[in-house]
Amino acid sequence: MRTLLLGLCAALALSTAAAAEPADAVFWGGPIYTARDAQPRVEAVAVAKGRIVYAGDRKSAKAMVGPKTQVVDLKGAAMFPGFTDAHAHLRGIGERELTLNLEGSKSAAEAMGRLKAHLAKHPGTGPLVGRGWIETGWPEGRFLIRQDLDAVAPDRPVLLVRADGHALVANSAALRAASVTRDTAAPDGGAILKDEAGEPTGMLVDNAMGLVRALRAQPSEADRLAAYRAAFQVETRYGWTGVHNMSVDWADVALLEGLAAKGEAPLRVYNFVSGGQAEPLLKAGPRASADGRVTTRAIKLFSDGALGSRGAALFEPYADAHETRGALVTQPEDMAPIMAAALKAGLQVGTHAIGDRGNAVTLDLYQTMFDAVPPAERKLAAPRWRIEHSQIVRPGDIPRFAAMGVIASMQPSHAIGDFHFAPARLGEERLKGAYAWKSLLDSGAVVVGGSDAPVERGDPLIEFYGAVARKDLKGFSAPNWHPEETLSRAEALKLFTSAAAYGRFAEDDLGTIEPGKRADFSVFSVDLMTAPEAEIPKARAVMTVVDGAVVYEAR
Repeated sequence: MRTLLLGLCAALALSTAAAAEPADAVFWGGPIYTARDAQPRVEAVAVAKGRIVYAGDRKSAKAMVGPKTQVVDLKGAAMFPGFTDAHAHLRGIGERELTLNLEGSKSAAEAMGRLKAHLAKHPGTGPLVGRGWIETGWPEGRFLIRQDLDAVAPDRPVLLVRADGHALVANSAALRAASVTRDTAAPDGGAILKDEAGEPTGMLVDNAMGLVRALRAQPSEADRLAAYRAAFQVETRYGWTGVHNMSVDWADVALLEGLAAKGEAPLRVYNFVSGGQAEPLLKAGPRASADGRVTTRAIKLFSDGALGSRGAALFEPYADAHETRGALVTQPEDMAPIMAAALKAGLQVGTHAIGDRGNAVTLDLYQTMFDAVPPAERKLAAPRWRIEHSQIVRPGDIPRFAAMGVIASMQPSHAIGDFHFAPARLGEERLKGAYAWKSLLDSGAVVVGGSDAPVERGDPLIEFYGAVARKDLKGFSAPNWHPEETLSRAEALKLFTSAAAYGRFAEDDLGTIEPGKRADFSVFSVDLMTAPEAEIPKARAVMTVVDGAVVYEAR
């Protein structure tokens, strides 16, 4: 009884204090969803000094309107806690906007047409790099090969990175410049695809991409700044208020903090530093910009490659390529020292794992690390380590996530983009543990949702749709695509809000609409909780709010 009375007194004090001082802004005029089980929907929200001071009925919020209060009429649009993309590559998103973008090419011929047009606009002799092609659904029914590129660019080196970032195609000029021939040995964790005559096709998978790395000019600081600024525009326009930024170069940490210091970081950035550049972070520990917009406390590692390029590590051979089981791109013994140091430094680890073997090896390694470094020797007893993608998991391994406290970081759009090739790669049996976000949730695991942009489009509405529909964007699915893995609207909402906040240790500040939390909101043109599923990916963000300030508004 005493606890109840204290709670009532605290609530009364909060409401009285809020009423005594006008809000900086109030939001009403559309459905407002809180992502809270106790109060899932409210009529109005009031904000002061970047935080939520009231969430409830409109009448009470109206009493908090003063002469300087900004009154935001949602005009029927639906407001949610700020959506966070829990797995994206921020600089890559910006670079996609600023370079040759092959996303959406419907055939190899169309991709080559875009390359030809880009070459005409950007003449020169230096290597040219593009990204975004994927052969799924192409009439040619194959990867790009060097001869495709040679017909358009016979003399200038060209590298075109597949959408997943785990493979690229090089033209003959690029292969010559890098001294890649039929006799070149593929590095561990990589593959050089060859034709029937034993000649390289131009396709280099995972670690084999390093063979042509020297051809790619390193971006200048100005280039990187331009990419981040372009990415900020894209992300806020889509409605994201935060990004878990993957595989970050150490030099980019200070760059992002500098943008925040100048007030030029309009969304929250949570950095996962590339494992090969993590030594300064391991020595100094977590860090953040003065305003908290940019936080760096995590490390990104890689277990295997991608499914589309057959680099994901499987226990059994690929159903459509019996000669390969994929590969581990990093051996466990090479990751173990970084993981042990991360545990002692209080740093989070996120390890890319897509294949069933890649996921099992990662879980095994995590368990070995947890056993080797007991809680008393850690800065965080519960480190909240993650497996990025958690894409194909043996059903028997699913309960291990919850048992070990491992977060499954998943991207629902992969179940859209992979739908037309994953069954061929995996066969029927392995689909039972593929893209299994519902099974993981039901097992007690925390699942956070992201987009993996620029691998995928990066639109939160497509991600939400993928989670609740499990169909392609034309509405097509199949029984073997396991529709039982779809999520409820409430479950899907939490992937990008409260769970995403937990996934970066920010659940006290972010993820739900309630007094005391940061005033981050995503406003969409449709009500995601009630709209017909086919209407969800057709909608758009109409407003993005961070710390109570409108950082994007549709015109």
